[in-house]
Amino acid sequence: MRREICGRTVRRRLVDEMVLKSIFLLGCLTLASADIPVACYYEDIRGTWTFQETERSGDSSLSCDELGPVVHTKTFTLSFPDTVMDELGNEGTWTMISSQGFEVNINGRSYFAFSYYEGDWVNSISYCDRTFNGWSRDKTVRNWSCFKGQKNTKATPRVSKRPQRLEEQQYRVDHRHIAQINAIQTSWTARAYPQFEQYTLKEMQLRSGGRGATPPPASPPPPSSPELLARLNLLPETFDWRDVEGVNYVGGVRDQAQCGSCYVFASTAMLESRLRVKTRNQRQDVFSTQDVVSCSAVSQGCDGGFKYLIAGRYAMEQGMVAEECNPYTAQDDTCDTDLSCARTYVSEYSFLGGYYGGGSEDLMMEALVARGPMAVSYMVYDDFHNYEGGVYHHTGARSDFNPHEGTNHAVLLVGYGVDPATGEKYWTCRNSWGADWGEDGFFRIRRGSNECNIGSFAVEATPVP
Repeated sequence: MRREICGRTVRRRLVDEMVLKSIFLLGCLTLASADIPVACYYEDIRGTWTFQETERSGDSSLSCDELGPVVHTKTFTLSFPDTVMDELGNEGTWTMISSQGFEVNINGRSYFAFSYYEGDWVNSISYCDRTFNGWSRDKTVRNWSCFKGQKNTKATPRVSKRPQRLEEQQYRVDHRHIAQINAIQTSWTARAYPQFEQYTLKEMQLRSGGRGATPPPASPPPPSSPELLARLNLLPETFDWRDVEGVNYVGGVRDQAQCGSCYVFASTAMLESRLRVKTRNQRQDVFSTQDVVSCSAVSQGCDGGFKYLIAGRYAMEQGMVAEECNPYTAQDDTCDTDLSCARTYVSEYSFLGGYYGGGSEDLMMEALVARGPMAVSYMVYDDFHNYEGGVYHHTGARSDFNPHEGTNHAVLLVGYGVDPATGEKYWTCRNSWGADWGEDGFFRIRRGSNECNIGSFAVEATPVP
């Protein structure tokens, strides 16, 4: 089971000088979610590329391990913020996928490839002016081909050296850390979770999204238009898809265990919830997360991945199967999905705002109410593991025992509201750490300040019932 890409309709946006500067900052922010050891900035990718492409005669099982004879040579100029133009003057759209690769959609075709690197997690060199072999197809998910990209201008290789960690050391609850969190603020409470002590430090890091580096402060979001602000004024003060006129459209909480598969759980949860919304709960699917972990060519299994590629590309091209077709094992097992199982697909998908980094909390609020729960990302810091209840914000408190790096974690956004006791605005999200964590498996996080970057990289998709 294999492969990618998307045809999507993206709203064009007018951006001012402030947004231009913020996108440059996003080039640094992309380093936060490296699930393979490649780290490319926005400015490394922006520019003119030559794609060498094979014959367009494959299907979704196409393997691009070898490129094959080049039949088509295309030139694409990628411009700010998400515009692409080919050598004939045709226009389309493009987006980065964090720091890992990029996608181009033009002339009814879609291209995706990971950026090229050499090395491993300890020592790696990113060659951001070229790609690994990637996949291309038309927007009807037919006529597949392989391609590789080469930028027409040379980019300086980026050398990354990461210290080796005591990753196999067992995680231990730090009670001093918990007491410190509760002493320095009153918005939320922390408590010990002894069940986490079954995991190693590496496994706790994988539960938090994978290996990565702490990003700089979030850049300013694109400004909201007066029209958007007027529409927001019409929305209710509180909203939750778990209780819309007494009806719950959100499935039960699951536990990803020691596998770095939060991106899969967030993606499948969004598709499950949106199917419930579209069918008025006539369909209450639970999709197989293991099928993605074991069978997807656009993820890194238990080492992490990207909700955009799963909720979008994988769901559009390969489709989702029921949990019983490949039950979850929390391991990088070989692909063993029952091929007779029916699949559910999506018709479109995108980053909120149209491109990576184009989102905002205002757009999230509108899209949540209008179209259903969505997959969001944010930075997990040490203090979040001990969350018990309340409106979370990062306290800055650090654990002496377990100084985790910040990593990108993906969850399901289901609602928003205002805390009656404190007046704090919050988002409500479903985590994938089991129902005995947080507020019955859910948590609330501060809204309106882009807390832990939660407003920057939301993804939504439209499942086909």
